[in-house]
Amino acid sequence: MSFNSKSIISFHDCDPAGILFYGRIFFFTHSAYEAMISSFNLSEDYWLNEDYVVPIIKSEAGYRIPFKYNDEIRIEIKVSKLKSSSFELSYECFNQKNELCVEVKTVHVFVDKKLWKKKAMPGKLEENLRRFMIE
Repeated sequence: MSFNSKSIISFHDCDPAGILFYGRIFFFTHSAYEAMISSFNLSEDYWLNEDYVVPIIKSEAGYRIPFKYNDEIRIEIKVSKLKSSSFELSYECFNQKNELCVEVKTVHVFVDKKLWKKKAMPGKLEENLRRFMIE
């Protein structure tokens, strides 16, 4: 199972040729990640939490087909790795023709906000992430 999100490529997302500026894919994938976390209906605030932060420690993107101004972008998110204090997300970004345009991966780690050391992931988050594991 994957989490799905859709957006439209705006002109301000593009370079002068009307093609999505390469770095903007991270804006779209992070917005999809935020929507996925929001769908978990957590009791605590994931983003402004007193106990932990969840920085991205690695990100990469592979580009196949350019997105252009006014294209619809559909993002499918799957959890490709799940450990006690970290997880990896794999994003597949499709255009309106259902062509795979970009693949993105991000690695996130739970860090104790006071000690700035790795911390175990809360159980409710792990449970929700597990639903989107690649089979």
